[in-house]
Amino acid sequence: MYTCAHCTVHACVSGEKDKMPKNCPMYNEGLMERSKASYLTEEYREFYKNSCLVESEGYCQWPRVKEVAEFCKKNGFHKIGVAFCSGLRNEGRIACDILRQHGFEVVSVICKTGGIPKETVGIAEEQKVRPGTHEVMCNPVAQAMLLNEEKTDFNVVIGLCVGHDSLFYKHTEALCTTLVTKDRVLAHNPAGALYCANAYFKNRV
Repeated sequence: MYTCAHCTVHACVSGEKDKMPKNCPMYNEGLMERSKASYLTEEYREFYKNSCLVESEGYCQWPRVKEVAEFCKKNGFHKIGVAFCSGLRNEGRIACDILRQHGFEVVSVICKTGGIPKETVGIAEEQKVRPGTHEVMCNPVAQAMLLNEEKTDFNVVIGLCVGHDSLFYKHTEALCTTLVTKDRVLAHNPAGALYCANAYFKNRV
């Protein structure tokens, strides 16, 4: 079992392979060679190289939305898909405006597309966010399908719910990245709960 999160050696970073712990994934040399080979394929070589260039060129200088734009430019993408949460519609609009300012054609699809009632998937009245009201389900599969139909070059996710984002990633044909991860409690900064896990949020995580 691999436990990199609790490793204190980090031979992968230092290059001191003689210090690798017994359960280090790097002992799986065959897998490591196969993974390296994937970066050298025609499909992914430039894509991955460009991600490294964006990392170095904008390191601690560019916010993530700028990184996304510059990455798309380096890869020669033209049509960008944006799948966003209805609760972050303002953020979605701003992100689309920024991407258009960078010269991209932008296709955006809201999570509530289709207007399907939550009862369709077995959500009872008392299980709704607001019982007694008309609530429609999020539809990440349709978001992905609609962007697939538009033949987007690259997709950007903004605030899709836990699990809904998983289904979007599963069904999208274009590769994608996440610009915003939803956290309604922490102003969409989920790392805040990790920073405070042993303090203010100790009984909330």
